[in-house]
Amino acid sequence: MVNLVRNENMKIYRRARTWILVGFMIALVLFVNIMEWHSDGKQSQSVGWQVELQQEKEHRNELLTKPELSEESRIYNLQRIALIDYHLEKNIPTSVGTMWDGINGSASMVLVITVFTIIIAGDILAGEFSSGTIKLLLIRPANRLKILIAKYISSLMFGMLLLLTLFVVSVTVNGVLFGLGDLNLPLIEVTYDGYIVEKNMVLNLWKTYLLNGVSTILYVSMAFMISSAFRSSIMAIAFSIVALFGGNILLEALQRFDWSKYLLFANTDLTQYLSGRPYHNGMTLSFSIGVLAVYFLAFNLISWLMFTRRDVAA
Repeated sequence: MVNLVRNENMKIYRRARTWILVGFMIALVLFVNIMEWHSDGKQSQSVGWQVELQQEKEHRNELLTKPELSEESRIYNLQRIALIDYHLEKNIPTSVGTMWDGINGSASMVLVITVFTIIIAGDILAGEFSSGTIKLLLIRPANRLKILIAKYISSLMFGMLLLLTLFVVSVTVNGVLFGLGDLNLPLIEVTYDGYIVEKNMVLNLWKTYLLNGVSTILYVSMAFMISSAFRSSIMAIAFSIVALFGGNILLEALQRFDWSKYLLFANTDLTQYLSGRPYHNGMTLSFSIGVLAVYFLAFNLISWLMFTRRDVAA
């Protein structure tokens, strides 16, 4: 199995496309963080975080005087004011204008990692069929299941490489731009129930990265399943990317239905539990993990059946 995984990794990293994807992601991280530093960093340093918070508090108090304000917006503004008061009373700076602002913002770029990993996973199996090299692969002593697992593991390893690259580049560039003076800065948030809590910034960051990584695994599994079933790289990549970006649109349309909480897209974003704002009231982290486990097993079972039971044309 180790040799099979090594062989698949050699195939992945020998292609120029792979390094183009890695290079593009690094360039994107640098660009986004430098632009963030140029806008938020300089603005925060010019007026100070206390002044910014006071201005925001005044603005939100003005919004609360408007009778047409919805109840949801009213609650949100009251929570923001309470959060501002906590920062000012405890003399705890916000993350705006610090290295954590850029690092936490970079966590949202896990979406880019998902897209790039889908491209690799969608082609790693179907590409063997389109090029005809699958017949050379299947004449080896290793059975089809081991070959399938090796390709799947290699796809996930590529995603892990991108995740590690994102973290290292983001920490490095933000540390250089903003300095390392705010390493011990806590993260202050308002829970769904309205309580103000202090969190460890590093721990929360890693939770965000890891929980976002779960989404990547599910969409890669989907691409792998489609690749195995239809033996088409284009179909596997296109359908998975459409599902990735179109899922949120579908969720908004179906949110009024209670059964929508069982959809894949309603559970892939596990970071909703960090903020305490799940897609549906009553949804829990263990519920979403259970739903995702069912989809994960289904995707991989279909991949196994399609790859091991179907004949390869001569």
